[in-house]
Amino acid sequence: MSVSIDIAGLRQEGIAVLPSPLAELGSALHVLAEPVHHPGLRGWATAVSARLEPELADRLCEADFLWTALPDLFLPFAGLPGRGTLPGATIAEELDLLDKLSDEQFVAAALEFTTCGGPDTEVLGDPELRERALELSAARGPRQVRFTRRLFEDPPAVRAWFRQLVRDCEDAFFADTWARVKGRLTADARHKTEVLRHKGLAGMLAEVSPAVTLDEKGTRITIDKLWEGRTTAGDGGLVFIPTSLGWPHLLVLHRRDWQPVVHYPVSAPGTVDPPSVEQLTLRLTALAHPVRTQLCRHLARGAFTTSELADAHGMTAPEISRHLSVLKKAGLVTTRRRGRYAQHQLDLTAVARLGSDFIEGVLR
Repeated sequence: MSVSIDIAGLRQEGIAVLPSPLAELGSALHVLAEPVHHPGLRGWATAVSARLEPELADRLCEADFLWTALPDLFLPFAGLPGRGTLPGATIAEELDLLDKLSDEQFVAAALEFTTCGGPDTEVLGDPELRERALELSAARGPRQVRFTRRLFEDPPAVRAWFRQLVRDCEDAFFADTWARVKGRLTADARHKTEVLRHKGLAGMLAEVSPAVTLDEKGTRITIDKLWEGRTTAGDGGLVFIPTSLGWPHLLVLHRRDWQPVVHYPVSAPGTVDPPSVEQLTLRLTALAHPVRTQLCRHLARGAFTTSELADAHGMTAPEISRHLSVLKKAGLVTTRRRGRYAQHQLDLTAVARLGSDFIEGVLR
């Protein structure tokens, strides 16, 4: 499972790495709405929430479903004709770009909290899709229904409401946050641009995330995700946006007719990149077998040879070898030579990270 970006014919000059204040504000709102996704930012979220005026806090709570999953509304530059526009340098500039989206684009992007807000839908002009969106909104709650009705009845009014909310958030807390993180994001973007210039796209992607790779032909970027999606850069551009608040999320904008965008977290000290979806699946599958679970219990206590494990579990050496092979392929067991004997032991660090690896994998 993955999201792929077809970049056949895209020139290197069409690839940009830039910070986006509006995208970072979207990440900030997501952290406030879902602090459990970001344990390292709980202190920041608590401090910001404590200083919010009650009226603004109520407005954010009333609309938190919009940024529980960061919507494309925070990346409006990507939807403009020509698919070559870049993020603005300020919130005001990016809100001006938001105003240039059509009502259809704005409504479809705002409905991402329902499946009607998918990358290839035009909801506003389709009565059946509008009815479907209302049904899906009703399944999520009365706030979502009220918002969806307002969106269909008066898109410009909702756009104005969104603009005002963004400006109020900037005044209340985000201006200070942006002042602190802007330098780091700008430096990261500058570094990635230099790597792109000197080592090419593959070299730059390796520094963005191990979950982002380039195929051998250099025509397709693949982002390791737990769902499928695809888009093309075509004759437009491709933008990478760093975020200091987004880890562990690695987001990919792949809406039809929009410029592809990869919103990636800047690595923080102490963070560990989660394994690929394939590796995570291998580990969970390996541990699902009761015999391998028993072997893990044994191997957690020390290093043992295949023969020793066979005697302890009443099995043949080939049977034990097959189970060990599965565990080693999943990266859960290590093997070392002691003279003419090979001893196996459970990798406790890898096993201890399984819970967080799973969470980070599904959140990515």
